[in-house]
Amino acid sequence: MTKNKLTKVEVNVETGQTTEREFTAEEYAIWDADLEAEENRITQVQAKAQAKAELLERLGITADEAKLLLA
Repeated sequence: MTKNKLTKVEVNVETGQTTEREFTAEEYAIWDADLEAEENRITQVQAKAQAKAELLERLGITADEAKLLLA
């Protein structure tokens, strides 16, 4: 679960009154799920980049040379 206290600002457009309140349990759950999904996405992107770099290293070519071969 999120360690920091998260707040939401609500604005009444008719009166201009603003209210700041802490996230509800449901909002914290959504926040945590979104954060976990983003961390997983970043991990996958990093793994793909690492695999690509390793393949280029094994082939002994640069990324630019690979682009030329695939063009």
